[in-house]
Amino acid sequence: MKCPGQDMQYWTDNAIFEVDCPKCGKPVEFYKDDTSRKCPHCENRFVNPKMDFGCAAYCPFAEQCIGTLPEEFKGVQDTLLKDKVAVEVKRYFHTDFKAISRATKIARFAENIGKAEGGKLAVILCCAYLEGVAEKNAEDILKKLSTNDAITDEVLSVLKQLKTDNAPDSIEAQIVHDAVSLFSEENPENQFFTKTAQEMLTEQA
Repeated sequence: MKCPGQDMQYWTDNAIFEVDCPKCGKPVEFYKDDTSRKCPHCENRFVNPKMDFGCAAYCPFAEQCIGTLPEEFKGVQDTLLKDKVAVEVKRYFHTDFKAISRATKIARFAENIGKAEGGKLAVILCCAYLEGVAEKNAEDILKKLSTNDAITDEVLSVLKQLKTDNAPDSIEAQIVHDAVSLFSEENPENQFFTKTAQEMLTEQA
């Protein structure tokens, strides 16, 4: 069965739109049903941040299509959420390119550490992008994206841990803490919580 949300008869005039590439910031044209596109400027391929197909957490027609999705769409939820948050954070910072660059680099560090250390990558990456955003605005971004309550609660919990002087008690918070420290290069090696971050600091030296 075809998902009603992807059936062209239900499309409106905003079915074709532009999204800024998370890597280079140049506009990339998307059709509503594109799962991903390659940026013609830097060749970075990224998931359509407005696409709801295949994601039961966001799609209003999930009950009609769940279980009929092609195999290649399964597991896209984490990537989709991360890309949506990245786009919203860029909109939040607008022309503050220094802040945008900082968030992007911290997210890159966090992704590399997270893949090596474990933890929930969707939570880690959302927190990495939102770490420099005011707490209320971070919550508003997650609500705007209709993020499910479980992920929203985890992300906000990690962000609160990062704002205190106490050691973070979850692996996700430890990873984001280490990613921020790698970016700032202010923490001595023995204050990192993960072995991967320590190794990355040594490689940067």
